Amino acid sequence: MSIAPRSRGHRLRGADRSASARRGRRGDPQRPLRVVALGGGHGLAANLRALRLLADDITAVVTVADNGGSSGRIRTEMPVLPPGDLRMALAALCEDSDWGSIWGDVIQHRFSTNGELDGHALGNLLIVALWQILEDPVEALDQMAELLGARGRVLPMALDPLDIEARVRGADGALRTVSGQWQVATAEGRVEDIRLIPERPRVPQDVIDALGRADWIIVGPGSWYTSVLPHLMIPEIAEAIRTSPARRCITTNLSVGTQEAEGMTSLDMLDVLLERAKGTRFDALLADPTTLEDALELSEAAQTRGIRTLLRQVSVGDGTPHHDPVRLAAAYRDLFDDVYGDVEPDHEGIEHRITGAKAPTTEEDLHGSDG
Repeated sequence: MSIAPRSRGHRLRGADRSASARRGRRGDPQRPLRVVALGGGHGLAANLRALRLLADDITAVVTVADNGGSSGRIRTEMPVLPPGDLRMALAALCEDSDWGSIWGDVIQHRFSTNGELDGHALGNLLIVALWQILEDPVEALDQMAELLGARGRVLPMALDPLDIEARVRGADGALRTVSGQWQVATAEGRVEDIRLIPERPRVPQDVIDALGRADWIIVGPGSWYTSVLPHLMIPEIAEAIRTSPARRCITTNLSVGTQEAEGMTSLDMLDVLLERAKGTRFDALLADPTTLEDALELSEAAQTRGIRTLLRQVSVGDGTPHHDPVRLAAAYRDLFDDVYGDVEPDHEGIEHRITGAKAPTTEEDLHGSDG
């Protein structure tokens, strides 16, 4: 079967971008801005929905360790990458048109039956079909992006399916080993450390090339241990991030202390990331002071580490910790333009932050729940 290869020069359909959004490096103002976003699940999808409002050259580098839901069932039947997080990233980049809207819904559609198809996402099956036909995971994802009119590329972080194994400390202080992305993400207790299996998977050259030519590399938001940190644990990717001429941004989650980050603060999560990324300089940190109780402390700690911090509301503002694409895009625009004026909530706003022992379910917590 013959399928036409996708041009590496992505089609720019839909709404025009502003001159600011199209600007690349200061030395080459005519070149489109190149952004690489690292992550997986709902956190990465939220990032991409914002970035597509700003940039014409976006590359999503997606974790491939999901073993839950439809993706997990596919992995048990076929030796392929889990397609769920890749599908979500593609849907988030769909073009602004009736075509993009319809096809975005199509690939996200889940079957509801009494048979074997129940719970499977159609997009997962389409991606796997293309993998089997083309025998090239990257080209197959490019073909899906072409079908959707996606504004950018979606790449797997590795060409081998990954498994995650973690040591988790329970409330009784005992350590236990938990295997599987979904199991780690939902395990009760605090994750002490994780490892990838295999530790050195094959990395697509397109990922290394994208990191090397980027203007900005964005790490987070997302499930910290199972979506974000794995990128820093693969030596080739970690080195490409470290040596890239790009500027690097850490985007924090909208809530902390639940599920795999149980008992952690935003500062704890920053420390864990910087420990994994030894030798890598981060230029910026973006945090939402309306949802994080320790945003000011986090900002001060980041700045002592040489990381400029932008405190800006990027949540929807209805009391639930979900990203607003337009607000997040506006924050990124200011970061890209070197505008770091913070918008801090007043004391009344701070009192209305999300509090309590159990925060509402977040985009990050949902990672893997609908793979």
